[in-house]
Amino acid sequence: MAFSGTSNYIATKDLQLAVNAAITLERPLLIKGEPGTGKTMLAEELAASLGTDLIQWHIKSTTKAQQGLYEYDAVSRLRDSQLGDDRVHDIGNYIVKGKLWQAFEAGNRPILLIDEIDKADIEFPNDLLLELDKMEFFVYETQERVVAKERPIVIITSNNEKELPDAFLRRCFFHYIQFPTPEEMQQIVDVHLPDLKKKLLDEALKAFFEIRDVPGLKKKPSTSELIDWLKLLVAEDIPPEALQSKDGKAAIPPLYGALLKNEQDIHLFEKLVFMARR
Repeated sequence: MAFSGTSNYIATKDLQLAVNAAITLERPLLIKGEPGTGKTMLAEELAASLGTDLIQWHIKSTTKAQQGLYEYDAVSRLRDSQLGDDRVHDIGNYIVKGKLWQAFEAGNRPILLIDEIDKADIEFPNDLLLELDKMEFFVYETQERVVAKERPIVIITSNNEKELPDAFLRRCFFHYIQFPTPEEMQQIVDVHLPDLKKKLLDEALKAFFEIRDVPGLKKKPSTSELIDWLKLLVAEDIPPEALQSKDGKAAIPPLYGALLKNEQDIHLFEKLVFMARR
């Protein structure tokens, strides 16, 4: 069981080593990196590569660790008891299985994606320590112990919005996805837009990395935003010459709204372009 990327996902050697090391050690793989660098897509492509199920748990600010195990629907049970429903006598009818429970029950070793764990409360990772370590938990309402049939491959992503507890980090194998180099980015674009003309791609990549190099940007454009921008350039039939600066100075690229996503960055970029032209 080894991962080397897929036809839809370009994985660097370091990333391949990290994935395979986490699988070998049976540790959760904690993936960090800028938004848009393919952290979530990694889990999707890993599942496709290994031919197994992907169980996705997308974390929100209100998500609690218990929800990943199970939830007891007391409200439905109370309603059914008032209506005289026979289901009320079996409390198991009101246990809603969470994503971890689903992963533990899966027969073919699944991929469990815990996506954007840093969105949740600071105690959220600590509340999952035992379950991710022992791969089991206890259901108090039914007095049963749920044990994983096969240890799932756990992928955990983080956008670095907050620090994760040391006790949690100790149990993970860590990898930071570096932003792709121009050469790696060209390979990524070739996967998504294989028919893109080389001259347009060269000029677009040059403009893209020049924008990313602008000091003080609040949000640098990501890989996914570059792909969207290239699709727009093709759809609008923008020629490569439109991306080139006629006087060799900085220029505002067409359809830059696909790359810059807030007014602060747009004003900063426009100001720098204006100053460069003086």
